[in-house]
Amino acid sequence: MRTLLYVLSALAVMGLAFWAYRQNYATQKSLKEVAALQRQIADLHDALGMQQAEWAYENRPSRLRDLTIVNFGKLPLLPMTPEQFARVADLPMPQPAPDPATTTAAAAAAPPAVPPAAPPTKKGQTP
Repeated sequence: MRTLLYVLSALAVMGLAFWAYRQNYATQKSLKEVAALQRQIADLHDALGMQQAEWAYENRPSRLRDLTIVNFGKLPLLPMTPEQFARVADLPMPQPAPDPATTTAAAAAAPPAVPPAAPPTKKGQTP
């Protein structure tokens, strides 16, 4: 009986050692994947910063002004002036959409429409 207990204990220890060994390698693989993803994210952040800097450089007002002057024959673009801008108060604002719940409640509360009465007719005549 004692031998069986020793054999089962040894098998349990070996099974747990094998499980711990596999978990260790799975954890190391996951950590390597996370590090690779973090490097990739950092590279993408750097590339995005570079593209934002290039966009800001290409859209300099002085450069765009010079391009409109050079290409005026092909594209009749005029420089912007302060008179072309409007205040927010001058813009027409859209009306809010009616609430369907209030609209149906108001329609139910309103009296039904009565058609206008027909004009009186003389006896024997049909309208």
